[in-house]
Amino acid sequence: MLQSFEGNQIYTPFVKIYTSMPILSLAVFCGSKNGNNPLFIEHTIQLGKLMAHNNITLIYGGGNVGIMGKIADEVMNNGGKVIGVIPRVLVEWERQHTGISELFIVDDMHIRKKKMYELCDAAIILPGGFGTLDELFEMVTWNQLSIHDKVIFILNTDGFYNHLIAHIDKMQEENFLYEAARKRVIILDKPAELTSHI
Repeated sequence: MLQSFEGNQIYTPFVKIYTSMPILSLAVFCGSKNGNNPLFIEHTIQLGKLMAHNNITLIYGGGNVGIMGKIADEVMNNGGKVIGVIPRVLVEWERQHTGISELFIVDDMHIRKKKMYELCDAAIILPGGFGTLDELFEMVTWNQLSIHDKVIFILNTDGFYNHLIAHIDKMQEENFLYEAARKRVIILDKPAELTSHI
């Protein structure tokens, strides 16, 4: 049976995230390709094992290719639970995963993101392309507008998101943000760092 979890109020930015309830489900937004750096896959494998061993349900995009497929495989291979959400238009492109706990096929990308937000307690962003950035910034924007208050992590594997983080800091420096960016987005360098927040 599917459950929706809400809450995860952030009380202390910059240091440790204190949530009103534990993270029982984590949305992972990531690429449908592997990328060039072998560390991307290595960190994905580490995260998948960490989630399974801590009984954290994976909520993800439902595909079986790239980093997306690898995180699902790793959670399943270690006895965890995986829920995928894939839009019909991407079933062929990302190839729906048939070996996961549950798969939703939805009408479009907007419904996909909304469903993933509803199912997760928090989200983590792994390396990816335009779609991954779209998912990150929509979730941050919804957070800023108090549509939800779920914790958002960026896994900055081997500095992949250094330029993006610098640009976010620049937006804050130039007074285009309404609050401290790091209040909404927590940067991790390694998957193991997530354990201090769950």
